[in-house]
Amino acid sequence: MQTEPTPEDHSKDEFFERLANLSEEMVAKHGKDFSMGALVLAARWIAENRVGQLKTN
Repeated sequence: MQTEPTPEDHSKDEFFERLANLSEEMVAKHGKDFSMGALVLAARWIAENRVGQLKTN
């Protein structure tokens, strides 16, 4: 039984598409290692609730 996608499903799909495009752009400009590192770092910031916090010295 297949159900219709919800508005949340559509929203998530849009974010995945944007993330894929950004990832492709980063790989093209800076290579796979930089791109993977940046995405892992972003995931770490999310896990540590640091998103949106600007660190200054």
